[in-house]
Amino acid sequence: MVDSPSPLLPRRRLGSELRTARQNSGLTQSDVTKTMEWSLSKINRIEQSKSGISANDLRALLRLYNVTSQESINDLVALAREARKNPWWQRYRDVAPPKLLELMDYESAASAIKQFETTFVPGILQTEEYASAVLQVFHDDDSERERERVNVLVDLRTRRRSLLASDDAPKFYFVLDESVVKRLAGGPTVMRRQLESLIAASKLPNVTMQIVPFQAGLHPGMKGPFELVEFDDTPDGDIVFYEEQGGIYIKDDRKVTDGYRAAFKRIRGRALSPSDSVGRLTEAIDELA
Repeated sequence: MVDSPSPLLPRRRLGSELRTARQNSGLTQSDVTKTMEWSLSKINRIEQSKSGISANDLRALLRLYNVTSQESINDLVALAREARKNPWWQRYRDVAPPKLLELMDYESAASAIKQFETTFVPGILQTEEYASAVLQVFHDDDSERERERVNVLVDLRTRRRSLLASDDAPKFYFVLDESVVKRLAGGPTVMRRQLESLIAASKLPNVTMQIVPFQAGLHPGMKGPFELVEFDDTPDGDIVFYEEQGGIYIKDDRKVTDGYRAAFKRIRGRALSPSDSVGRLTEAIDELA
């Protein structure tokens, strides 16, 4: 089976094209809802790339906007169809948290991903053995069903790595607290392989990796890990992903994302340089010998 890419890229382009077409027609969103007999939230979600639109609804909308070029109509209908396809990670929806799958949608369309971690290696960088060790801590039910669930989640985590070196891959900026590389997970052999994998990933041209040493003292990242996903086409569409005791959150409020962006910059300012960070990873490997 051929993996389907994320529908977010065509959905974002379609939403932008439809918003421009509506504005060019002189119509407000309220005008559209009255004529199409839609809710305001529906047209809002379409224009903000939160949901797709059927080909029939799209054609009716384009008539309302007085879009008559058959070439433009065909292009937009093709985008709408692409935007409604399920990406490969939706196969994991029965076991994976919905917010994680939503995050993967955003990641696949991003121009840059900035992630800070305090305890674990970021999921997208985890080796299969390390991911298994981490997940077993949080899924300690020894039933066959739970073991199978862990295996599926491990598979999802390791498949996420393909984004690192994919065509048009985003730029990745990983900042890890030193505790991430010093905390033993799965035993010395598993940890050594994980650290070696981090060094290998740091050599990718689109990856920057830095370590915040213990000597840096207190810093803004001590409130907890987070991931900032940025987009060149629509900066207002940037999101931040974080987990707390009460749940998993994705926020797109500009004030919130700007706050995390500023925090990430301050944390990077306390981190070792990329080359010194590789040196710290190498030291951690030597300590496992």
